[in-house]
Amino acid sequence: MLGDLWEGWFRMSSKEAEKSLPWVVEELGRNVHQITFTSKSREGSGWILLRSDAHHDNPSSDNKLEEKHLQQALERGAAVIDNGDAFCAMQGRWDKRSDKSALKPEHQVDDYLDALVSTYADFLEPYASQLAVWGTGNHETGILKHHETNLTTRLVERLRTKTGAKIYEGSYTGWVFIKVERKSKNSRTNKVIRLWRTHGYGGAAPVTKGTIQTARRAVYTPDANIVLSGHTHQEFYLPVQRMRVSPKGRVYQDTQWHIQIPSYKDSFKDGYSYGEWAIEKGMPPAPTGAAWLRVHWDIDELKFDIETAK
Repeated sequence: MLGDLWEGWFRMSSKEAEKSLPWVVEELGRNVHQITFTSKSREGSGWILLRSDAHHDNPSSDNKLEEKHLQQALERGAAVIDNGDAFCAMQGRWDKRSDKSALKPEHQVDDYLDALVSTYADFLEPYASQLAVWGTGNHETGILKHHETNLTTRLVERLRTKTGAKIYEGSYTGWVFIKVERKSKNSRTNKVIRLWRTHGYGGAAPVTKGTIQTARRAVYTPDANIVLSGHTHQEFYLPVQRMRVSPKGRVYQDTQWHIQIPSYKDSFKDGYSYGEWAIEKGMPPAPTGAAWLRVHWDIDELKFDIETAK
């Protein structure tokens, strides 16, 4: 199974995207989820919006771009995988980084954490039907550690209760199997792409962009066709070529693709921002946005490509 990503890397699609094949999501095991697309022929594609580090409550985050991508997912009928740090959540009463002047007006309240969950749930509610797997990042685990409340759990439960959508909560790392079934009157064919995701770790890596981590991750994720990460607010699509051998002794090569998703947070959006960590640490501007993953049949091969969400 080959990931035909290279073409997609350079091809930033300008035409209207096709509708996604219908899909369902289910939980196969602890932190293992499966998104199944169904087709009746070799035609059509399954679309997934890959996003991370929305930091939705931060005034520097581009909520309009986030909303644009969610609206595109709704119009395409695409699934959405969120990879954590949906919240910033740094302005709590007992947080040493707290600065209430850095809050949006709707979050300048005594029940600050409650307000974060309720306002974000309201924002996401029109798109809840597209949300498949919602991961956790270091900002959410930090709140759980110091304030004994799980923002990810609360957000997912609120959306499920309000909308009836079948959204699954993911942890800091986990697997997503992307399965495509092709059904005809006399046969059924299905193949799977295995995606391993981690929210990520380490610093912003302004020089290497975090590409050094790909070799390390490739060592301990031999079953993954795609390795997805966030956290550093960088963006790249990097192939790792592997030598393999089949049970019958056939030697062949395949490619594991490493996808680094940026953020919706733009610390440099007005050229100056008081108290911005990235600016104070001398970091350069970082890309913003998300990515589209498209899975499709090529005769009897299941392939995938990637393009930047615009």
